[in-house]
Amino acid sequence: QVQLVESGGGLVQAGGSLRLSCVASGRTFSSYAMGWFRQAPGKEREFVAAISWSGATNYADSVKGRFTISRDNAKNTVYLQTNSLKPEETAVYYCAATRIWPAVAGYEYVVWGQGTQVTVSS
Repeated sequence: QVQLVESGGGLVQAGGSLRLSCVASGRTFSSYAMGWFRQAPGKEREFVAAISWSGATNYADSVKGRFTISRDNAKNTVYLQTNSLKPEETAVYYCAATRIWPAVAGYEYVVWGQGTQVTVSS
């Protein structure tokens, strides 16, 4: 079973950018599709973006054109580049792994990281 560790979160002003990283342990990383989710306080977990083992991508409508998901299988890492961040996007951001494609629901993912906090100030 792959294990995931996110990093790259922090405090940023509205309009700023962060690059989130998720490093996977295990030797089967390339066989998983990877997703990013976020959860704000008191709100449901929300799908953000996903990337397949072959590089196909899927984005929530709310982040299209601003966020970019990518992966580097040689480094066992998936990234989420977040641009033009909005205060309402303050949340804990999680990466997750699935063997299903496409997958936009949390229950379709079988491994989750611990999350990294993104705080966007107004």
